[in-house]
Order: sequence, then C-alpha cells, then structure tokens
Amino acid sequence: MDDLYDEFGNFIGEPEESSEEEQQAGANGANYLDEDDEDENTMPNDQALMEIDEDGPSNAVVLHEDKQYYPTAAQTYGPDVETMVQEEDAQPLSQPIIAPVVQKKFAIQETDLPPVHFARDFMTDMMNFPEQIRNIAFVGHLHHGKTALMDMLVMLTHDISERLEKKTGRKRDEQLRYTDCHLLERERGLSIKSAPMSMILQGTRGKSHLFNILDTPGHVNFVDEVAASLRLVDGIVLVVDVVEGVQINTEHIIKYAVLEDLPITLIVNKMDRLILELKLPPTDAYFKLKHVIEEVNTVIENTIPGQGEKRRLSPEKGNVAFACSSMQWIFTLPSFAKMYAENYPDVNAKDFAVRLWGDIFFNPKKRSFTRKGTEERSKRTFVNFVLEPIYKLYSHTISESPEDLKDTLATLGIYLKPKQLRANAKELLQLVCEQFFGGAEGFVDMVVEHVPSPLEGAKKKVDRYYTGPTDTKVATAIEKCDQNGPLIVQIAKLYNTPDASSFYSFGRVMSGIAKAGQQVRVLGENYTIDDEEDMTLSTIQDTWIAESRYNIPTSGVPAGNWVLLSGIDNSIVKTATLVPPKLEDDEDAYIFKPIKHFTDSVFKIAVEPINPSELPKMLDGLRKVNKSYPLITTKVEESGEHVVLGTGELYMDCVLHDLRRLYSEMELKVSDPVTRFCETVVEQSAIMCYAITPNKKNKVTMMAEPLDDGIAEDIESGTVNIKDPIRKVGQFFEEKYDWDKLASRNIWAFGPDEMGPNILQNDTLPSQVDKKLLNSVREGIRQGFSWGTREGPLCEEPIRNTRFKLTALDLAPDAISRGSGQIIPTTRRTLYSSFLTASPRLLEPMYTAAITSPADSISALYTILSKRRGHVLSDGPIAGTPLYTLRGLIPVIDSFGFETDVRIHTQGQATVSLCFERWSVVPGDPLDKSVRTGKLEMASTMATARDFVMKTRRRKGLSEDVGVGKFLEGEMWRELTEGGVLDG
Repeated sequence: MDDLYDEFGNFIGEPEESSEEEQQAGANGANYLDEDDEDENTMPNDQALMEIDEDGPSNAVVLHEDKQYYPTAAQTYGPDVETMVQEEDAQPLSQPIIAPVVQKKFAIQETDLPPVHFARDFMTDMMNFPEQIRNIAFVGHLHHGKTALMDMLVMLTHDISERLEKKTGRKRDEQLRYTDCHLLERERGLSIKSAPMSMILQGTRGKSHLFNILDTPGHVNFVDEVAASLRLVDGIVLVVDVVEGVQINTEHIIKYAVLEDLPITLIVNKMDRLILELKLPPTDAYFKLKHVIEEVNTVIENTIPGQGEKRRLSPEKGNVAFACSSMQWIFTLPSFAKMYAENYPDVNAKDFAVRLWGDIFFNPKKRSFTRKGTEERSKRTFVNFVLEPIYKLYSHTISESPEDLKDTLATLGIYLKPKQLRANAKELLQLVCEQFFGGAEGFVDMVVEHVPSPLEGAKKKVDRYYTGPTDTKVATAIEKCDQNGPLIVQIAKLYNTPDASSFYSFGRVMSGIAKAGQQVRVLGENYTIDDEEDMTLSTIQDTWIAESRYNIPTSGVPAGNWVLLSGIDNSIVKTATLVPPKLEDDEDAYIFKPIKHFTDSVFKIAVEPINPSELPKMLDGLRKVNKSYPLITTKVEESGEHVVLGTGELYMDCVLHDLRRLYSEMELKVSDPVTRFCETVVEQSAIMCYAITPNKKNKVTMMAEPLDDGIAEDIESGTVNIKDPIRKVGQFFEEKYDWDKLASRNIWAFGPDEMGPNILQNDTLPSQVDKKLLNSVREGIRQGFSWGTREGPLCEEPIRNTRFKLTALDLAPDAISRGSGQIIPTTRRTLYSSFLTASPRLLEPMYTAAITSPADSISALYTILSKRRGHVLSDGPIAGTPLYTLRGLIPVIDSFGFETDVRIHTQGQATVSLCFERWSVVPGDPLDKSVRTGKLEMASTMATARDFVMKTRRRKGLSEDVGVGKFLEGEMWRELTEGGVLDG
C-alpha cells in the first residue's frame, strides 16, 4: 500500500476503475473537456491540471529555480508579440518598456496616385515616341519663380483643386510648392534639391507632348544640383524676375548652358510687379522688358564672343515667354496673336506675331504699322496690343465694383459666379487671368519648337559626354535612341527614400528599355577599360516614373526618358553608367564623363560625434550625405579629423541637418568653419634641387616655376587634355602660350590628376640620359609628381599653377635598383625642395559678393566689406527700379557670418549671394620665421600667410617646421647655408 504514494504524498499507483454512474456523471457534468483531452488530463481527487510527462515518471532531481510554475510571457502572448523581462528600475520612467514602432518620414508624399487630367496609360504609351518628348529644366536665380511655374503646370495637369479649397486661414494663402518635398525646403521657403515631374501638356494646336521637367534650386550654393540636372536635359528654360533682372546665379547658369551647347528659352516672370509694385506706365514697362532680355543676350555674347547672334533670345523668334507665376498665366507673342485671331478672323496670327515686338508702331487713324510713329497717338505694337490690355484687365478687376466688373468682363467673354466676383483681390485676379489667358499652350509651343527631342539631341550627348568610340554598336544605339538596343542608362543623381534608409538612382535611359529584374553592370566615375575596379554587378529591383511627391510604378522605361531605379545604389557615389553584363560582339563598356561643376567646394568644417562610440554611425551618415549632395566631398585628415567640404554656409547647414536628423540621428560636435587653401610659387627655383634615393643609386633633379596666366583655367575647363596625342597638346601650348617646340612636346603629366592645374615637363637632354632608362622610371616620376602636388609642403594643401621641370636624372643600370619604391618618394622630395626654393606663396579662395539693396544701404556695404579684407568691384542702379546692385570680392575665410552682418546693417533689405570666383595670393611670405603674432592678436597684413600656414599645420597635427632643410640632401643643405643662399 505504501508504494502507491511518493515521499511527498502524491498518488502514483494505478487509478481505480470508475463505476458506470461516475462515468455517466463525468460525461454530463465535466463536458467542458474536449474528447481528446479526457484521456490525458482527467485526474482523480479534483487535483489541478498539471503537465504530464508522456514518457512516464522521471527520477531526475529538478532544482527549485528551474521549476516552471507559470507559463512564460512569450508562451502567453504568442510569437507575434515582442516581450521583455527586465530588472526593476532598469529603464527611466520617461522611456516606454516596449517602444512604439516609429515610421520615419522625412519628405512630403502623396498617400496615393493623385487624379490627373490625362490618362496615365496614354503617358506611358507616349514614352515610346521620343520625337514627342521634351526633357527640360527650369533654371534661374533664387525666388525668380521656378517652383511657382511648376505649380502652375501641376495645377493644369493634376486634379487637386478640391483638396486646396479645403485649406483655411494662412495655409490657404501659402504657395503650393508641389516640387518642394524635403521638410527643410518647406521650412526655409527655398528649393534644395532638383525635383523631376513628367506630365502631358498640349500646344495651341491641341497636340499632346510628354514633358519631363526638372525644377532646380535657385540659391547660388546649390548650383551643383543645377549642373547634375543639365546633364539629363536637352534644353533649359531660364526664368528671370522682370524687376531684379539678371542676377549672379543667372549669369553662371547662362554661361554653363552656352558652354555645354544647350538650347536656351527664356521666361520673363513676375510681370504683375511692373503693374502693382513698380507702377510703371506701359511704355516704360516695354523698355524694362527689353532691357532684361538684352541683359541675357549680353551674357551669351560675352561667353562666346562673335557667336551670340545665332543663340540670340528675342520674342519675335518665339523663344521668349512672358509670365506671372502667382496669377498662373504665361504667353508668347504667337499665342497672344492667336487670341486676337480667334476674336478677329481676318487677322493672320503668324504675321501679326512678328509685328508685336521691336520698333514697330501702330497708327490708329490709318490702322497701319510703320517703323516710326507717324501719328500723335501712335504707340509700339507691343505696348498697344499686349501691355495696355493687360494693364486695363488688372486695373478694372481690382478697382471696379462686382456689378460693374461683371459687365466689363462679359465684353471679354469672361463669366464669373457672384460669389467669385466678391472674392478677395488676389483670388479674383487669378480667376480672371485664368479665363483671359487660358492654359500654358504658348509655353508648350515655345519649348517644342526651340528644344530638341531626345532623338535629335542624342548625337550631341554622345559627342560631348560619351568616353567611348562613336563608331561602335553601343554608340549607334544611343544616337538612334534605340529601344531595341543594349540597356545604357546615365545616372546623374541619387534621391533618398522617404525613410532615408537607402537611395533611388535617377537617370536618363540612353538606349534600350530599363525593366525591373534586369542584371546590370554599374560603372562608377573611375571605371576604365584598363582599371575595372570601380564596377559592380547589380539587379534593378523596381522602375518608376518620378513625380516629386509620388512615383508611378511601371513595367519598363524606354530610351529617351528619365527613370527612377531602386536596388543599384550601393556602389554609386555621385554618377554612374549602367550597361548590360555582356555587350554584343564582346564590345568594351565605356562610361559617360563625370559632371563638370561650375564652382568649387571651398567651405570646410570638421565633425565628430559627441559620443565616441557613435563614430561608425557618423561614418555611415557621411557616406549617405556624400551621395545626396553632388558637390560635397568628405575626407579624413592626418590628425583623424573628419572634414566636410561644401560651397557655402546654407549648403553646409542643410548638409549638417541631414547628417544629424536624416542619416545618423545623432548629436555632432562641429568645428568653426575654415576654408581650403592652395599652394603656389611666384618665382623660378633659386637652385636646381636634387634628391638621392634611399639605396644611394639614383638621383632626381628638378626645378619649379610659375605657370603663365590662363593655363590652369584651360586645363581645368578641359580645353587641353593630357590624353590627347602629344602633337595636339604641344600645338596648343605653342600657339596659345608661345612655348617652344621642345618644351611643349615634352609635357609628361598634369597634376595631381588629369585635369590638375600643374604641369610636369621633361627637360632632360637625350645626350645626358638614356631614353630607354628614362621611360622605365617615367611612371614612377609621374606618381611622385601626382602625390607631391596633391599635398604641398606648406600645409598639405594642393599645389596650383606650378610647372615642375625634370632637369637631370642619374639612374642605376639594374632595374631592381630603380623600382617605384625608390623613385616615387624621391621624386616627391625633389619636388618639395624645388617648390620651397621658388618663393612659395599661399593661395586662398575668393567669393564674389553680389548684393541687391536699396540705394541708402550702399555706404554701409562698403564698410562691411572693407572690415573683412574685401573690396567693391562695381555698383550701380538696377534699371527701372529703386534697387541698387553691388559686386565685390571677399576672402572665403572672412566671409563667415557676412550675410547676417549685411542684413543687420541694412535692416533686412539686402539680399546677398556669395559664390566662388577665383584663387588669390595671401599677402606675406609663408616661410618668414621672423613673423610673430601674439595670442588673441590679429595678424598684420604681411603676416597673414604665415599665420594661416601655422594655424593650418597645428589643426592638422603637423610639426611647425616648414623649412626646405627637411627635403634637401644634407650635403647640399650645408653648402647652401654656408654660402648664405638659404637661411640656417
């Protein structure tokens, strides 16, 4: 009996068989158990249900802490619920134990595809006809109305008016800014990124065209976005504010577009400012418009002297439009003439349009056109037929009572509801202008006529940007915009995803059809046939048509269109070329040239994480920022500093915002801003400097001298290319700079890279050096030259505008003694010593300061500039306005806070644009050891160079000794110091 119970009193014997009555009661009273569970879980003596070991009783000892009395949280809540078990007080009360899932969203996006006034299927079909497509970019200065013009086109094509009508209060009066998606763009009220939109627009004849438009930023700091955008387009639409005229950024963009051979069309915007703000009479308004158009033509003529006539912009040519983006109207002379032709059938719109501009007068009595006004009331045709009707339309709409206005508008065929007639002035004007001017047909006709289609523009793209030969099948497919050819895509920009975790690649399909699932080779900017390191294999995951706030998924995008791709961004830094894994006939793959920017990154800051353990996070953020901004560069200094280089204060502010909030979510320490420097020489080397290799078997002798003015700019702009045949390069220097034949035919390299502003020249005599031996070390000397010019001896900044002559070379006869390890560092040492004996100087970047302000602020601007080592170049009034414009130069290192300073001194009335202009020599000798500047003292003018060099070296963790003695051979150093040639 005892063995029926264990030592704890638990029954372990065989259960007694129950009687029939008990079984029946169990069936009736305990039917809460499932039939399957009855056998396993029914226990006698009303014991609580326990887990039964199916393998029978175990005699293993179970420790107290291992006993499971209750189910775990994971067992209770299931596998789909995140559970945590924590010690008491392990987390602060402010932090939830299980944090809610946060959806990261850094851009404004449509939740669904918004309704449009055209069929999207029709748009995707239109992509197959490149002759009906136009790829353009809206470009111009800040606040000249590019985004507002995009809004106008969005309103014409998208059915979003109901949503806008629901807005109330201040939000109702805000500009739509449809293409400004970045939250920072909304806060600051300016575009930071270029934004693409594709839409179907109709011309005056009712024919539809597919317009791919890029809305670019207007701030001078973001011209890198403009340069990237212009690579993808076939023509530009230049937007100019009629009051401010051609500003500094407009000038730079015109010059860039002309040099890149892009067709230009012009929109003179904000026409209502002439009427409502300046209150100019119609005749004066005509002269103001003419002056603005001529300003643009003058910049074109100055860029390509003697060739400006064929690129001339003029309303009678049809390549100039007049617009008011706030009132949403735009017209050209042909489209305005067509309005007359619709009301007066006898008028020939084409002939009439030609007579609507220039010194052509209308004589109302004779009803004739003449070159000179023959009657008292005769006026220029543009004033009589265009400006006066617009002036009258505005004045009647604003000043008349609703009843009178209704009758006046009826004569023009404009009918408004009584509620609309009583709306505020802005809304009423907008409604009247909408019916009077109609849509954007005139603009469409202008672009279609003066901007080539992708099919017409493809040959120019190949000739200008394709690095490969033009007689291959690939080049032919690109020229024909062939959908059946191999897939070639030129990627010019990267856009981050809404959650900023990865990037979409945006580019132009040059040939073939881009489809999801295709495997492609991603060729980076450094890819060449000889060096295939910058190449990866990737698969396109998705293809979209980019529409700024939303993307339209598509099965494929054919040649001639823009495409947004995902899944290939990992290896792309700035730009890339996509090609198939294997080309037909095993052709070699070539890339499109990297984008040439029209400014330099000279604004420099150093960043580090506040929490050192977050360094990897910051590095990842820097990599992403580097992808997001076309002209930013990031590098690590010798001292371990992480340096970020950009174009200006606003640019760096946006970069740091993205680094802190979008890509890293961390706090950073940011250094005071500094600038890049360069190093140069102003005289020929005092002596021929030599250095001996570590194995004492080779000797390299060099001398340095400054380059002629203009050579550095020609090399950087690509006017002369080191890859061209020697004869062609030599001929360029012979003809333009009057070099002798021997010198010009012996140019070995430009440095530090192929477009670097320094020259390495072989000046050795064949009688002294064996040509075969010389060629064996040529590459080593080139690499030493490249290394030396990349980091100069003064403060490890790039060398500029210097010619290094290799004058003598003693080489060991055996090849092993003259290897790269011996030649490269020795060449660098020789280069440094020859540089330091040629009166070295420090170069600093200069900004052009373009300031627009009222006349009474000009004297204050002179004072502010002079305090910052700057000076005024010119100042003068802007024609037809109370504004003045001032141009000056200011060193970048003294420009920090300049804009704020100007605004304080002018009560916020002045606008400032700062853009990189040129490199200028810093006053003083950087090697002058007699200069002493006390702590917290400002360096004197002639001590500036030494001060900059010393401070830069300290910041980079370099020693303060900059003497030539470090690089010269000991014997030579002793001779020169004893002879008094060099200071000791």
